[in-house]
Amino acid sequence: MSSGVAPEKSASNTMGPKEVELILVKEQNGVQFTASALVVAAGAGPVAAPPQTDPSGGGPVERETWGKKIDFLLSVIGFAVDLANVWRFPYLCYKNGGGAFLVPYMFFMVIAGMPLFYMELALGQYNREGAAGVWKICPIFKGVGYTVILISLYVGFYYNVIISWALFYLFSSFTSELPWVHCNNTWNSPNCSDWAHNSSINDSHKATPAQEYFERGVLHIQDSGGIDDLGKPRWQLTSCLAVVIVLLYFSLWKGVKTSGKVVWITATMPYVVLTVLLIRGVTLPGAMDGIRAYLSVDFLRLCDAQVWIEAATQICFSLGVGFGVLIAFSSYNKFSNNCYRDAIITSSINSLTSFFSGFVVFSFLGYMSHKHNVPLDKVARDGAGLVFVIYPEAIATLPGSSVWAVIFFIMLLTLGIDSAMGGMESVITGLIDEFKCLQKHRELFTLFIVVSTFLISLFCVTNGGMYVFTLLDHFAAGTSILFGVLIEAIGIAWFYGVDRFSDDIEEMIGHRPGLYWRLCWKFVSPCFLLFMVVVSFATFNPPSYGSYTFPTWANMVGWCLAISSMSMVPLYAIYKLCSLPGKFCDRIAYAITPETEHHLVDNGEVRQFTLQHWLAV
Repeated sequence: MSSGVAPEKSASNTMGPKEVELILVKEQNGVQFTASALVVAAGAGPVAAPPQTDPSGGGPVERETWGKKIDFLLSVIGFAVDLANVWRFPYLCYKNGGGAFLVPYMFFMVIAGMPLFYMELALGQYNREGAAGVWKICPIFKGVGYTVILISLYVGFYYNVIISWALFYLFSSFTSELPWVHCNNTWNSPNCSDWAHNSSINDSHKATPAQEYFERGVLHIQDSGGIDDLGKPRWQLTSCLAVVIVLLYFSLWKGVKTSGKVVWITATMPYVVLTVLLIRGVTLPGAMDGIRAYLSVDFLRLCDAQVWIEAATQICFSLGVGFGVLIAFSSYNKFSNNCYRDAIITSSINSLTSFFSGFVVFSFLGYMSHKHNVPLDKVARDGAGLVFVIYPEAIATLPGSSVWAVIFFIMLLTLGIDSAMGGMESVITGLIDEFKCLQKHRELFTLFIVVSTFLISLFCVTNGGMYVFTLLDHFAAGTSILFGVLIEAIGIAWFYGVDRFSDDIEEMIGHRPGLYWRLCWKFVSPCFLLFMVVVSFATFNPPSYGSYTFPTWANMVGWCLAISSMSMVPLYAIYKLCSLPGKFCDRIAYAITPETEHHLVDNGEVRQFTLQHWLAV
């Protein structure tokens, strides 16, 4: 075990007693820990805030850090690069003008995606706490921390189910003949027909073997009449879900000491598999036609506002901003880590992965179009239908199909696991940092979170589980995540102050963010997010699955779910204002001033009450 003292960092740039923070760094078994405390420089006055201590009286709290820098980078990449990179971006690109879609995509990436990504990494690294704890910089906004924690928890309820589907398919692939090849299985309906023999069936009713395997063989949706007729959890999917939960628990129970090692496999495996699948895909007949359709440039599509809206939406959700994961991960960084470089590298890799996966997807879609002699738009789709219907169907026609199926579903499994790990880590870190009594019991608390997630997820593995899944997917992280990031951006750039935030970054990496980043944080990104929130409400469509329309009560439950997370912002703000002492103006001053500077409020020095604060960039 080795230890040392990191360089001091100033705890405040404001007038008054000068405080410095000493950071003790220790290394044990390859994992680094940090302990910090505010101390008074020589000749300074009294300390404004006591150091963070162990509630049991054991001295300063030690915070582990990533054993290696690559552990952090792989964790962020693994979280940001998920199933949507494979099943959504390529289809959006094809549908919205091919290569022309990259114009609005890159535009929004530069003005909003990267700045917000950078902002969250810097916020977590400087404050070294989870999504709720970081708001000691502006206490009235702590509610947004609970908002993103709740959203991550809600997403976990259904995201783990996707991984369990991939695991089910993986187990089903260890056969000499894949089960979604023919229509002579017990789950098939009279409407089942191969592409080559479907002319006698009405187009609106026909279904391929792969489609019926997913809906009738895996989900058993034919045994449910709707969301009000769920039935019991199916033991096969329940078993797969339990395996996923066990994998998540043992990846997270020791914190970054274990998760930082797991991502060496889960974050790198998808790139190996995508490369192998691309090499196989481009050798198939019709593959080049599919790739040409993917890249075909139609600049006239840029005149359609919907193309820009879909590009902006993809940016918002593909980078993983607003889930609290980036804040949690970066909070375990060394204080002097170059988070600016990390933000550029990881966000760029995420976008390049989306673009690269499009070649893999459309090489196989072109092959399917050629093989069955149908237009490409008949086989091109996004969502679960692509990876659980179209792709398995294409793989089933290849020599050695079982081997290719195993490879493909291992990729889906690893794509999903590290993203699920990120979501769970956001919840665990956010709550442990906020409720210090949990820090000594991380293993038990992690077990509580993953078991609770498992129990709620059981609703999604019933006969009608797909309806619950669709409802959660539609409401859990749609408008609410955009709202959360909007409030987060306003809180940091306007109330805490973009100049103060830039000073914090300078303390960490040695130089202030450029004018471009500061303008994006203060003006461009908040305006972009406000626009997205308005568009999200204006273009809202009730959820549906195929021809099934959800009843009114189900939509009301969905909206309650979305509002429950968003309501944390005003509810906590009201609670904070009511719990603080003094007159209303004093309460406002305390609520918007960093906790370490409350002594300045006592002296009447409130930065936010000056015009200079609001005009600073």
